[in-house]
This record gives sequence, C-alpha cells and structure tokens, in this order.
Amino acid sequence: MSRAHSRFSARDGWALAVIGALLVAASVLLTVRSAGPDWRRYQSSFRQLVTAKFGPARAAGVPVGPQQIWVPALGRTDRCITCHQATSWPGLETAEEPFRTHTPDVLKTHPLDRFGCTACHGGEGWGLDRAGAHGGSRDWPEPLLGKALGDAYQVGDAWAMMQMNCNRCHRYDRQTRGAGVINRAKQLTRAKGCRACHVINGSGGAIGPDLTRAGDKEPEQYDYTRVTGRKTVCAWQVAHFTDPRAVTAETVMPNFRLTTSEAQALAILVMSWKGTRVPAGFLVGEPRADVPTAEEAADAERMQAGPGAWFVRTGCSACHAVMALGVRSASQIGPDLSPAVDEVRKRFGQSVEDFLAAPTGTMAVVLSRQIILGREQKAAAVEQLRAAFAEYQRLQTPVKAPPHRKP
Repeated sequence: MSRAHSRFSARDGWALAVIGALLVAASVLLTVRSAGPDWRRYQSSFRQLVTAKFGPARAAGVPVGPQQIWVPALGRTDRCITCHQATSWPGLETAEEPFRTHTPDVLKTHPLDRFGCTACHGGEGWGLDRAGAHGGSRDWPEPLLGKALGDAYQVGDAWAMMQMNCNRCHRYDRQTRGAGVINRAKQLTRAKGCRACHVINGSGGAIGPDLTRAGDKEPEQYDYTRVTGRKTVCAWQVAHFTDPRAVTAETVMPNFRLTTSEAQALAILVMSWKGTRVPAGFLVGEPRADVPTAEEAADAERMQAGPGAWFVRTGCSACHAVMALGVRSASQIGPDLSPAVDEVRKRFGQSVEDFLAAPTGTMAVVLSRQIILGREQKAAAVEQLRAAFAEYQRLQTPVKAPPHRKP
C-alpha cells in the first residue's frame, strides 16, 4: 500500500472518530434534555406559544427558570407558576393546560400573591416535576384536587373535589359562590337533620361521632372490609352514606335513600371538615359560626314558648315532630309523637309508660346516650305525650256545623 494512501486512511479514521464522538455527544445531550425537569419543556413550549400568538417581543419577557410564590400567612411555598406561566395572562383562556389563563373572577377575590395556588388546588407546591407537583409523591397528604381526581371517583362535577379546600374558609356559609356540590351537601345536612345525632361545628346530638373534624381522620383508621372497589376515604364515605349498615353493621344511622350524587356531595363535605387553622385576615366578612336564619330563629322561639315546649327543651324535636302541639322537626327521622300513646300500644303491645321504662331499638340508644330521663322526667314525658294525644284526638274529631235555621 502506498504512503499517500496510508496517510489518507489515517486522516479518514480520525475524521470518522470525531464525527462519531459528536454524534454520541449529541445523543447524550438530547437524552439529558428529554429526561430533564418537566418545567424546562413546558417553559419552552409556552415561549413558542406566546411567540406565535403575541410576537417575539412579548415572548422575550417570559420568565425563565423556577418561579415561586411565598405565602407567609399560610406557610406555603408554591412553584406551580413555573409551569403554569399563563395563570395571569389574558388571551389564553381556551389554551390547553398548563398554558391556560386562570378564571379571572376567582383571582380578583383570591389573588395569587396572597393565597398562592395549593391553598385552593391542593398538590405539592414546591414540586418541580409534574407527578410530584400534583401530589404524587409517596405519603404526600394533599393530592391535586382537580378534574383527574374527580373523574377517578366518578363525580359529575369536574371541580367538585377542589370545593373541599374552598370550605376551609367558607365553612359556615349557607351558600358559597361556585361551590355547588358543597352547597348541596350543606342543604342536605339541614334537611336530613344530621345534628340530631352528630355534633357539627360545636352543636348537635351525641348518638353518632362528632363530625366537626371528621376530615382529619387518617385513611388507615377506616375499616374497608365491607367496601367494594377503591379502598379510599372518599369511597368509604360514599358507600356509608348510600347504605350505612352495609359498611358498618352495628350502626343505628338510618338509610336516607340518597342518590349517588347526594352521597358524593356529603362525602366531599365531611372530608372538608378539618381542624385547619385559617388566619383571621382570610376570614374578613365570613361568618364564624353556624348562625340560624331569621326565619329559623323565629320558628324556634315560637316552639320554645308554645304548648310543646317540653319536647323542644329535652331535644325530642331533633328527631320527632309533635304537630298537634305545633312542634316541627328539622330532620323528621322519627314519627310524629302526637299519636304516640296509641301507636306504642299498637306496635309494641304495651303502654307508653312501660316502653319508656324499658325502651328498645333506636330509642334504647337515644334514651341511654342523648336524652337521659330520670324517674320524674319519665313521668313528665308520659304526661306530655298524653296531652299531645288528647290534642291530636281533638283535632281529628270533625267539627259539627251548627243547625240550619229557617228565616
């Protein structure tokens, strides 16, 4: 082989080696970039979107690198805006996430610099990769409360789960704007008379557990033995509201024949009842307790001063109406006590005195844990029940018209 050909082959070999090295370096660089933080790709895509829609000058002002909001009052560091850079950008309301403008009405009352992101949306605020930021880290207690979680639990309202966090500040509202699921659940707690058996926000009965901080109960504290499907707190609550005895065999909680959406709404409300401390500055103008409406207060005052006041004072009216004496029950869990003297004899074959001396069923639980009557009080109860029955009979007797006189 000639000397010239030998030199050419050597040069060719070096060139191929350099080219190979460059290809390897490029491959490594591409691999590193593709495996790099999610936020780099999102920021690059966002700048391209802004360039196409608003021009390169506007794109030049897009922040680069990790961004964060520090909310000292809540002790939260939220880096969500690292990827969700369009949060406060008008004009991208229809873009795909994470490039969509946030609903402006909400930001007017919940500005980012004061509330951050995770106080409402949940998630892991300091996370910079998608899975971590959305609360996917192991043992992280606050998942992202959005459409994905709602879909997982087959909740019709896409943002229903996020309303749990809304209720931290709006706990005592009768109606919270934009929180339709929570509003519905609150109406159900009043209509079904949940306070007849449960303490909620400091008031109520003692038959069932105190629900004021039910949302603080850890997932590991639930018994999922009788729950089919997903073994989660939400699934347990929905199953429990749908059919209490199917989940807890020994419970005395009645089956209210709730629809699936009603059970889901109540589950979300109960999970929102946490002992979270909210700074007073965030509650300006918000009610600090469950305050009855003027109509409810007037109705309660009327019953407390009327002939059926004994049933109101003792708490019987929490479950039972006594319509003959003008006493209504918010829950109507039990039957009207007006004809109780007669109904007890027909149903149990004993007098009302004997039944109160040795009650059975749910009343045995109520009269041993919530309404505890001594001997004199039981005698007063019999007297009141007989008075209610007498009035009931009087109201049932048809009034005879006066005889017609000829002119």
